Amino acid sequence: MAAEAEEMSLKDKGNEFFKAGNYLKAAALYTQAIKQDPSNPTLFSNRAAAFLHLVKLNKALADAETTISLNPQWEKGYFRKGCILEAMEQYDDALSAFQTALQYNPQSAEVSRKIKRVSQLAKDKMRAQEVENMRSNVDMVQHLDEFKSEMSEKYGAEECWKHVFSFVVETMETAVKSWHETSKVDARVYFLLDKEKTDTEKYAPVVNVDKAFESPHTHGSCFQFLRQYADDSFSSAACLVAPKSAISYPQVWRGQGLRKWRHSQQDGFFVQFESPLLRKLWFIPSSNEKGKTLCRDPEVLDISAHEVFPRLFKEKPPNS
Repeated sequence: MAAEAEEMSLKDKGNEFFKAGNYLKAAALYTQAIKQDPSNPTLFSNRAAAFLHLVKLNKALADAETTISLNPQWEKGYFRKGCILEAMEQYDDALSAFQTALQYNPQSAEVSRKIKRVSQLAKDKMRAQEVENMRSNVDMVQHLDEFKSEMSEKYGAEECWKHVFSFVVETMETAVKSWHETSKVDARVYFLLDKEKTDTEKYAPVVNVDKAFESPHTHGSCFQFLRQYADDSFSSAACLVAPKSAISYPQVWRGQGLRKWRHSQQDGFFVQFESPLLRKLWFIPSSNEKGKTLCRDPEVLDISAHEVFPRLFKEKPPNS
C-alpha cells in the first residue's frame, strides 16, 4: 500500500507540473512512477502527452503504443497516438487513430473535433503536394496540341517546324519557372537565330523590352527596332514574354481589345509567338495557392484583338 501511495503521489506531482507547463519535470516524475508500476497505461499516456509538448515525438509515439497495448479498449491511447501523428504531419495515420478512439468513446466531442480538423489538414497537405508537383514539373507541351497542329499545317513536314516548336516550349517553360521562383518575368523578346547566317557577335538571342510599354511612343519605337532586328539577324521566329503588369496603357490592344478581355484583374504574363507563317498569343494566368505562386494553363487569345506587338515578320504564304 505504501508503494501504491507513493506511485499515486508521483503521478499526481507529475500532473501538477504538467498543468503548470513544466513538461520536462512532469515527464521525469511519470518515468519514476512507471518504474514502480510498469503496467499502468495511465502513466504511459500521461508521459506521452508530456513528450508531445516537449516535441520528443518518437518517444511520445512509443508511449502511446504502449498505452494501447496495456489497455486496447481505452480510447485515450488512440487519442494520444492521433495527436502525436498529427504533430508528425502523418495525417492519414492520425485520422485512423482518432477514428478508433471514437469507436471506443462515440460521445467524445474532443475526438470528433480532432477528426474534422485532421481531415482538413490531410486535404490541405495533399493539395499543397499537388501544387508543388505542378510547380516543379513544368510541361508546356501538353497544352500546345492546337499550336502543334497549326504549325504542321503551315510548315508541312515535322522536320521543318520541330525546332521552332521546341523554341516556343523552352521559352514558355523558362518563363513559367521564373514566375514560380520570383513571381515575375522580365519583358523580353527571344529570337530564333539562324545558326549559319546570324552574326552572333552583333545579334543576341534575347532583347530586353521593359521600357516598351511606358508610352505609345516608346512602344512604336521598340516595335520598329524589333522588326528590323528580326530581319537583320536572319531570325526565323521570335517569342515575346511580357508581364501583364507592364502593359500600362490600352493602346497596346487595338480596337475592342480591352472589352474582349476575359481575365479581369488576374495576374500573369503574355507569350506572343511571331514567325513569317504563323502568329499566336497566349496569356498564362497566375494565382497564389497554399502560399505558393502557381501558373495556370495557358489561355489562347485572339491575337487580332490582344496583340502585345504588331507583326514582326513579313508574312509569307505557307510552304514557300
